Amino acid sequence: MKKTIIVVEDDQDLRRGISFALEQENYRVLINDQVGQTIEMIQREQPQLVILDINLPDGSGLDLCLQIREFSQVPIFFLTALDLETDIVRGITIGADDYITKPFSLAVLKAKVAAILKRYGTEEIKLISGPFQLDLAAHRLYKNQQEIYLSATEFRLLQYLMKNGDIVLEKEKLLNVLWDDQGKFVDENTLFVNIRRLRKKIETNSKQPTFIQTVHGVGYVWKRGC
Repeated sequence: MKKTIIVVEDDQDLRRGISFALEQENYRVLINDQVGQTIEMIQREQPQLVILDINLPDGSGLDLCLQIREFSQVPIFFLTALDLETDIVRGITIGADDYITKPFSLAVLKAKVAAILKRYGTEEIKLISGPFQLDLAAHRLYKNQQEIYLSATEFRLLQYLMKNGDIVLEKEKLLNVLWDDQGKFVDENTLFVNIRRLRKKIETNSKQPTFIQTVHGVGYVWKRGC
């Protein structure tokens, strides 16, 4: 299941940029720009991380952090245009877990987010779906306790499919997964070949797949309930 991150930021362009960057890392991202609405959103969505701007239209992110800490220990990450040491110290003192000063690179932001989630043990170690168990740490796949060998590319592709179970994934998104893994251009035929190899390894009948199903004209979907 995807990790949920709430981004509270009043700059619309920055908010969109952060949201897009984190969604590319397979996080579920919810956005907001109001202090008054954030408490309710956190209580309803139970996120794994809150990214919080200090200056908001209807109040202070610092005050919001104090309110959040009254009922939740969710990791909080501050975004701030302020570079004064006193502001940074106050943020950490009242319960923030980390911060980054604007302007910042999205690569640094993603690295910090991953570090916080890892630090608090919210990164998934294993993905389990039906008879399958995908060990993310050991890079191994098991079906009914029997190991199935996967190449690095097949592992990355299967991991993305399983993490997004029952969601139809467009071919373009899956191609990006392969691109990231190989560091070079890949085409639609490469995706088809890897899907076919996966099916031969995990399906009872690869010609009539149960788990990796084709959505014609769109892409593929991993069926969790099978």
